[in-house]
Order: sequence, then C-alpha cells, then structure tokens
Amino acid sequence: MKALELIFGRIGEVFLKICEEIGGIFIVLSRIIAAFFPPRFDGRETWRNLYKVGVKSYPIVIMTAFFVGAIMVIQSGHFVKKTGATEVVPYASGFAVFAEFGPVLIGLMFSGRVGANNAAELGTMKVTEQIDALRALAINPMQYLVVPRFFSMIVMLVLLTVIGDAFALLGAAIVSDTLLGVSMKSFLYGILKFNFMKDFILGLVKAFVFGVSISVISCHFGLSVTGGAPGVGRAVNASVVAAALGIFALDYIILYMATLFGYY
Repeated sequence: MKALELIFGRIGEVFLKICEEIGGIFIVLSRIIAAFFPPRFDGRETWRNLYKVGVKSYPIVIMTAFFVGAIMVIQSGHFVKKTGATEVVPYASGFAVFAEFGPVLIGLMFSGRVGANNAAELGTMKVTEQIDALRALAINPMQYLVVPRFFSMIVMLVLLTVIGDAFALLGAAIVSDTLLGVSMKSFLYGILKFNFMKDFILGLVKAFVFGVSISVISCHFGLSVTGGAPGVGRAVNASVVAAALGIFALDYIILYMATLFGYY
C-alpha cells in the first residue's frame, strides 16, 4: 500500500510540474503578444538576432537538408529499380520534403541550436541579475530581449524551411540522376507535374507554428532559471526536450486539423 502511495504521489508530482510549465509557457506567450501592442521593440537587437539565428544557421541547414534528400532516394532506390516506378521518386521526395521532413527536421535542428542558445543566454542573464538591472533602468525586458528573439526565430525558421526544402530536393535530384537514372530534368518535371503547392504551404504553416513554439518555450525556460549555473544547464536541457515534444505534438495537431477540414 505504501509503495502504491509513493508511485501515485510521484505521478501526481510529475503531472503538476508539467501543468506548471505549460502554464508558464502560455503566460510568457501572453506577455509577448501584449508587448506587440503597441509594437515597440529594439531594432538593433532584432537585426542582431536575425543574423545570429538565421544567417549563422544556413550552412548546417543546407548540408543537413541536402543529405536528407539524398538519403531518401538511396533508401527507395531498391524498390524503384525492382519495379521500374521512376515516377514515384519525384512524387515521394516532394511530398516527404514539403509536408514533413522539411519543417520537422529543420525545426528540430533549430530547437537544438537556436532554442538551446536562447535559453542559455536568457538564463545566464537571469542568474547574473542583468534582467533585474534592465528593470531598474526602466527597460522592459520583454520588449528589449524577448520580443526581438521571438520575431527573429519565427521569421528565420520559415525562411530556413524554404531553403532546406530546395536543397533537400536538389540532393534527391542529384542522387536520382546518378543512382537511378532519373535525369534532373525529369525529376524537376515530376515535381512540377504533381503540384505540391498545398504541401509547401502546409510546411510553411508548420514552420511558423514551430517557430512560435520553440521561441516561447526557450524564452520561458530561460527566464525561469533558478540555482545559478547548474540551473542554466537544467533549463537548456528542459528547453530542448520540451521543444522537440512540442514540434511532434503540433505536427500531429496540424495534420489532423488539415485532414478534418478537408485540406487533403
């Protein structure tokens, strides 16, 4: 009986902790939205974050997307050679890249690189009392620190998704040409023939929602740090895990809603 009480007590404790974190995330989101009315935030800080979270992420996104596209074709190569269904290659590549691999994989990379960095920066500012110093100088930390990061992460994740889609298809086209004998011209024609505009738009919607999720989650865990340097480490770890779970949960919700309302 005592063991059952401990088990259920632990489950309840974890559940309450999760509810507390979810509530904190929505509180941060409401404060960010309130900071947009009127839309006053630091322009220099915004440009600095756009460069840091976007431009510096291009190389790793391009490399990863290129190899993901190539790997997809290599994995399907056996089936294509066996059946001769070369039309399947551009269709499968386009659908997978635009609807799933593009936004989800780039979102996961973005959360690991940018979201973790953001949580660490804000957490370090919190434990070293820099955020309290901003308040003492009558500077709103939400408008000066959080809103520029929120805006930059959303904009750059959408742009990185577009770039990642292009390079993933380029990798798939090159490997299709060299491995399966499907010329790049035929591959491009197949992409245009199947008209993936719906999937492309859905991928951009996912990227936008993932950007909101990653930015708010990383800001929440960064601003709620306690316990000095170890607390910063725990916040970064929790931010990455929560962002990854959020991406998969939101991916499911968006796909379910798209199917429910007849988008597909």
